[in-house]
Amino acid sequence: MPRFHCPLPLAAGAQIALPPTAARHVQVLRLQPGDALTLFNGEGGEWSATVARMGRSDVEVTVGTHAAVEREAARAVHLAVGMPANERMDWLVEKATELGAASIQPIAAARSVLKLSGERAARRQQHWQAIAVAACEQCGRNRVPPVAAPLALSDWLRQGGQPEGTRLLLSLRQGSRPLREAAGDAGPVWVLHGPEGGLTEQEEGAAVARGFAPASLGARVLRAETASVAALAVLGLA
Repeated sequence: MPRFHCPLPLAAGAQIALPPTAARHVQVLRLQPGDALTLFNGEGGEWSATVARMGRSDVEVTVGTHAAVEREAARAVHLAVGMPANERMDWLVEKATELGAASIQPIAAARSVLKLSGERAARRQQHWQAIAVAACEQCGRNRVPPVAAPLALSDWLRQGGQPEGTRLLLSLRQGSRPLREAAGDAGPVWVLHGPEGGLTEQEEGAAVARGFAPASLGARVLRAETASVAALAVLGLA
C-alpha cells in the first residue's frame, strides 16, 4: 500500500488536503477516490486513509484508524559524517535512513571535497531531508531522522551538542577497538567519521579530546559513505 509522509495533525475521521509533495505522488500513482493509502506524520505510528477527492493539483483524503506501529532500531545510532562529494551524500542519507539512523549531522573537515555554506548549505540540507522522508516512505519507518545543517568539524565539536551516550570515532589508528566491542551493549551511540581521505591526525586528536573513542570496522579502507552504512549494519541491526 502506498505510504506518504504527512506532517500535519491527524485524527480519525478528519478530511485533510495532502501537502503538495504527497499530493503530487498520489497523482503520479494515478490513485482514485476510494483507493487506500497509509499516512505518517513523524509523531509515532501510522494512519490508514482513503482518497476522498482528486483535484487538478490537490488531493483530499479521509483519515482512518491509527496503528501504533514502530519500526525503529532497538538502539539509537547517530551519525556525524564527513560529507562525501557528488551524489554519494544523497546515497548515504537514503541508505542510513533505511538502516535506522536516529539522526545525521553532515560535517566539513580539512580534507572534505564538498564544502557548503550560507544559502547553498540550506538548500542541500532541505534536499537531504527530503531524501530521508522518501526513504521512510519506502522502508516503513514512521519517524523521520533529522538531517542537521552542515557544520565544520571544529564548530560541531566545540558546540558539544551531541546527546548523551557512547561517542565513537571510526579510525584506522593502531589500537582502535572493534566497533561493536567499543559501543557496548546499550544506550545511544554517536559515530563520527571523516570524508574522502579521512580525518587529519589533528582532527582525530580534537575528537578524542571531546570524548570520542577510536573504533575500527576492520583493516580495509572504506569509502566515506560505505563506512556509515557499515557502522549502522553493525550497530543498528544487531
